[in-house]
Amino acid sequence: MVNRLRKLRKIRLHREGTHILVLSAIALVVLNVIVIVTFEFPFVQKTWHYVPVIALLTVSLFVYLAMVNFFRCPPRVFDGDTVGVVVAPADGKVVVVEEVYEGEYFHDTRLMISIFMNIFDVHANWIPVNGKVRLVRHHEGNYHCAWLPKASVENERSTVVITTPEGVDVLVRQVAGAVARRVVTYLHEGESYEIDEHLGFIKFGSRVDVYLPVGSRPCVKLGQRATGNNTVIARLG
Repeated sequence: MVNRLRKLRKIRLHREGTHILVLSAIALVVLNVIVIVTFEFPFVQKTWHYVPVIALLTVSLFVYLAMVNFFRCPPRVFDGDTVGVVVAPADGKVVVVEEVYEGEYFHDTRLMISIFMNIFDVHANWIPVNGKVRLVRHHEGNYHCAWLPKASVENERSTVVITTPEGVDVLVRQVAGAVARRVVTYLHEGESYEIDEHLGFIKFGSRVDVYLPVGSRPCVKLGQRATGNNTVIARLG
């Protein structure tokens, strides 16, 4: 347990961003060097030559810092009792708390709690309950705005079903949005996982839906902000 907590605390940037951040840094450096050489900066004789160089440097820094911010992955450890508890799988705004028909796996009515992530939220996803994975299924699809109801069944998405130690099935669905183009899921069928571990990552805007048995008690309200792996969103009935 101690080694596991140490490992979690060392994470600062998500591994999904490593490749993109390295390539982006190289591309921005090359672009800025080309502009500097073109305008003979800093040996410039004409004052107006400073404008495009400084402007590009400023924009490049802003863009890169925005990308770093997007791929940030703050270390978090859930401190409470995990029995019968459903923890927020993502940062964001709660946009759905209602009973709906779930037609992919359960084919019956479930309590749905959905969290919408904007581009400024942490986009790492956490496992909401302890348990064994029964199903991992990826679906290609459209890229409607993630807050629309039809996004849950028409957008690119990944569905995971986890059976808790108490025998309760919980479905978690990662849904890509209008900007997002990749849903990454780390879980494997037949393996057991715990709260605090990463479920996956969705790049550039999205939502995560959780389907619970009717009778579960929601602990969040519409419009409330949730913090991944910290906020308790429901208690299983």
